[in-house]
Amino acid sequence: MKAFHPTTGRVAVLDRPDVDTDQIIPKQFLKSIKRTGFAEGLFFDWRRDDDFELNNPAYAGAKILLAGRNFGCGSSREHAPWALQEHGFDVLIAPSFADIFQQNCLKTGILTITLPEERVRQLMDEVDREHGSEMTVDLEARTITSPRGDTSAFEIDDFSRRYLLEGLDEIGRTLLHEAAIAEFESARPAPLQTTALVQT
Repeated sequence: MKAFHPTTGRVAVLDRPDVDTDQIIPKQFLKSIKRTGFAEGLFFDWRRDDDFELNNPAYAGAKILLAGRNFGCGSSREHAPWALQEHGFDVLIAPSFADIFQQNCLKTGILTITLPEERVRQLMDEVDREHGSEMTVDLEARTITSPRGDTSAFEIDDFSRRYLLEGLDEIGRTLLHEAAIAEFESARPAPLQTTALVQT
């Protein structure tokens, strides 16, 4: 998992509540356990509508997604964050996220930021839907710089912040204790060797 660095990039707006994981990555794309190859399925059904928000050329190459409340609800498929990340999103900002989806994002390296609904609405209103806008997210400082240049703070727990900054997934966190694990294993008795008895 890559370490999270201050991110400045184009922002996209998906002003819909209760966007579920089956819309983020429909079930017919869940044929692999690899973390690649899912970007083409992102919002597959909705993208066929020319008026779908993320078809807006002003959002091309967006790294930051402003979304509605309860983003990522539905089934717990890890493929949803994989598809969002492969598409290019490093940061998701919404009034609320489904719990399992939010944890899957953390394990994937996507920063999810929860802000009051009125603040998310303000940020959405600042985005230029015709020409595009940029925002900056600094995880180390816990700040967001809006399209208009206003900087404000956001909250994130120390556990999530540390491991995103260091780029550590669950395996990486375990390997931080590799020396202690090796010491523990070396002190254990050798496993009992058994040999099957074969009667002749």
